[in-house]
Amino acid sequence: MRTAVARLLLPVALSSGALTPAAAQLPPAPAAKTGQTVTPVFEGWYRNGDGSFSLSFGYYNRNAAEVLEIPIGADNFVAPGPVNQGQPMRFETRRHWGVFAIRVPANFEKGKVTWTLTVRGETFAIPGSLHPDWEIDALAGEAGSGNTPPILTFPSGGVVAQGPAGATAGPMSTRVGQPLSVALRAIDDGRSSGSVASGGRSNVPVALIWFKHQGPGDVTFSPVSPRPAPADSMATTQVMFSAPGEYLLRVRANDASGIAGAGHAQCCWTNGFVRVVVTP
Repeated sequence: MRTAVARLLLPVALSSGALTPAAAQLPPAPAAKTGQTVTPVFEGWYRNGDGSFSLSFGYYNRNAAEVLEIPIGADNFVAPGPVNQGQPMRFETRRHWGVFAIRVPANFEKGKVTWTLTVRGETFAIPGSLHPDWEIDALAGEAGSGNTPPILTFPSGGVVAQGPAGATAGPMSTRVGQPLSVALRAIDDGRSSGSVASGGRSNVPVALIWFKHQGPGDVTFSPVSPRPAPADSMATTQVMFSAPGEYLLRVRANDASGIAGAGHAQCCWTNGFVRVVVTP
């Protein structure tokens, strides 16, 4: 059963050795501004051209105003395999879809990959697998329109990204308090949700927004949502860091069908990641 609509799995809350369902749906009452938890979400899986698969994950920060940071480690890890498999450590408010993906080999079959978060004394663990019911059309084109995600190209190294898994460029280097210029090219196929418009045009609107994904200090983007230039589809933003260390930045490119923000249809945006090493 293939669909572009991601399903929201209920993570397992681990408390005092007992397993209980964690209510991951949006609450009926207005969200509290602070003091709430964040839950990992498995969005679904899709096939890659080389025969491997990508497991797409997002999250739900229940706070309306509080951004949470959970460092990679005992309270924020993926298993089996390396603790750090590209998951975020910074969690913006409310629901965020498909913020990273874990690539697994063609022979993964019935394996599982679990993302675990612990915050405010509560632990949530969400498994991702290749169960047939969770297959999504993240790259093949949205059912009914053939809409595919935008394509991001980073001039540095010629890295090309498409879909939730995206691609990683860098590492780039800078110093604390010194602006770093990050450029990319963003193009779309000209199709939007429910549309059969012809594709291949480079001037189709692409909405970009930058996030801090991992890293020890504060990150400032100027602008946070650069507009690709009509002539060459290039967009540049200046990035400044408050502390030395290793950072992973994420840029999300939404096509015209998701320009207001990434939603449950995994067809309509692309993640790009940039590694940056910041010295004192």
